[in-house]
Amino acid sequence: MSLAMILPMSAFALAASISPGPVNLVCLSSGTRYPLPRGLVFVTGATLGFIALFIAVGLGLYSLLAVVPGLNDALRWAGVAFLLYLSVRLARDDGRLPAGDSQRAPGFLTGALMQWLNPKAWLASASGIGAYTSGHDLQQVLLFAALYLPICWLSLGCWVYAGAFLRRHVHRPAVLVSVNRVLAALLAASCVYLLIE
Repeated sequence: MSLAMILPMSAFALAASISPGPVNLVCLSSGTRYPLPRGLVFVTGATLGFIALFIAVGLGLYSLLAVVPGLNDALRWAGVAFLLYLSVRLARDDGRLPAGDSQRAPGFLTGALMQWLNPKAWLASASGIGAYTSGHDLQQVLLFAALYLPICWLSLGCWVYAGAFLRRHVHRPAVLVSVNRVLAALLAASCVYLLIE
């Protein structure tokens, strides 16, 4: 596969992994409430859970794309709509962290299972595979998964580190509002490639 496809795949993986979603918010929350190693255990579980989901969706789309014409375009448009929806929600967020605290930090298994229950993970898998792979090429799906693995781990890890960094400032919502708006703009911008592809 050419560098011309690897770069867009990597950019998609970064945009989808680092953009806010349920798992990212748990990572942020873990960083603000627990020691870093505990948050990174959750990140590892979430990353491996997502990669398993990603490959499973890729294997299912292999046959589905062959029998359902237009599914590829539908997945692309659904992905764009979902990413834009997330960007609008993020831009409107007031920056306040959720109240309450659990006694135990979420662990590896929680991270892995959470991805299988996460609509963002399902949509990111389906729209990414639909946009950047041929429905009949398992090697492309595996390459995409191999690119996704470190990008997803580092992206989720960034949320944990951001939470730890902001631990002293979580009572200043204006800080998170600014971060949210920048991320919302980046998330909306990531839709451009899907629309022109």
